[in-house]
Amino acid sequence: MTWTTAVDADEAQRLRNAMTDKLMKVGRIRSPAIEAAFRTVPRHAFAMPGTQLEECYHGDIVRNKKDADGVTLSSISAAWLQARMIAQAGIGPGARVLEIGTTGYNAAVIAEVAGPGGHVVTVDIDPEVAGWAAAALEATGYGDRVTVVTGDGEHGAPGHGPFDAIIATAGAWDIPPPWTAQLTDSGTLVVPLRMNGVTRSVAFRKDGRHLASASTETCGFVPMQGAGAQPETFFQVPAPGGGHITLRFEDGAPAGPPLPDDVLAGDPAEAWSGLTIADMTPWSDVYLWLAGFEPGFCRLDQAGDPQLAGGGPVMKTGWYPFAIARDGTLSYLAVRDLPEGGGVEFGAHAYGDRAGQAAATLIRHLRAWDARGRDLPEDCFAFWPDAASPRPPGRLVTAFRKRHGTVTITWPPERTASQTAR
Repeated sequence: MTWTTAVDADEAQRLRNAMTDKLMKVGRIRSPAIEAAFRTVPRHAFAMPGTQLEECYHGDIVRNKKDADGVTLSSISAAWLQARMIAQAGIGPGARVLEIGTTGYNAAVIAEVAGPGGHVVTVDIDPEVAGWAAAALEATGYGDRVTVVTGDGEHGAPGHGPFDAIIATAGAWDIPPPWTAQLTDSGTLVVPLRMNGVTRSVAFRKDGRHLASASTETCGFVPMQGAGAQPETFFQVPAPGGGHITLRFEDGAPAGPPLPDDVLAGDPAEAWSGLTIADMTPWSDVYLWLAGFEPGFCRLDQAGDPQLAGGGPVMKTGWYPFAIARDGTLSYLAVRDLPEGGGVEFGAHAYGDRAGQAAATLIRHLRAWDARGRDLPEDCFAFWPDAASPRPPGRLVTAFRKRHGTVTITWPPERTASQTAR
């Protein structure tokens, strides 16, 4: 098969350099080896034929395959996230690396970082995607440095390890035993781990009988398929002005619809916390807090520009479209700008018979997160390959039970009044 499309090589190199320069300027690339790899590997050669050259190098996701409903099944991840995850893995010269999920591009970049003495094995459950990746790798000269395997990534790559690093490029709800078994004792597992719908790229290292985190990054990925898939439960709720919202539960889904069909017809309750966040300050970990402590936590999607009583769509979802739906009430985080570039203030909007109570509960969670969740350390995550996980005395721990073990988040001690007032 022919995979590559003829392009202007000089223009492609110019765009590749511009993308890399931008990633370096914003601090996403800090390693000379990763910089050189991004300047070398032709990203466009791994995109679906016919994809515009500029689209390949704008740095965002490049979608290669979708299902009949338009859901992305395979994509080249955002360049900044690929650079970050490779850095998380700590890949050095001569490393043997396993990639779970493939388009070929990320594997080629890893091969450049690992150098001539290293080798990459990349596995994908979709034979068509694996075939595309193999063809693109062969066409770009990486066929002898990257081995493409068609198979279920849940099982790793039997017969090809052990590996100095394993990088999963699909959202994983669990950490299957073959991944840790195929990892060297000093190796690093980088996995986009899903915790009740919230995903973090976590770099894990072996620590006795469990895995301990060394670094984390906010991210989002196409979910794993095959044996490692975790089905979601969906409920649709109509909006009075047309369109609808969809509630997507990953963990703790209710047996039936948690909201009445007319829940969005009434005016919303609104409450504000007095909690302000300066511009450019990370705050997405608030959703990890809610995912672990608030029943009814779910992802919220909108369709058809749903118009509600009170005006406007349900929420400005952006990167964080989450809500809490239970006992006939829907609540979600609201954000309003402060004057003169002073950042934003967090609040709550809620619908339903007990909307005021639900909004007040969300405000309490926001303030609790501010007191002890805002400075979440990189070493706070752990994976225990059994149900029992220790809880440090005096520390607050969130536990997410999985099929093969338990993921825990150990939250920092509560901040003092002087720390909170910063």
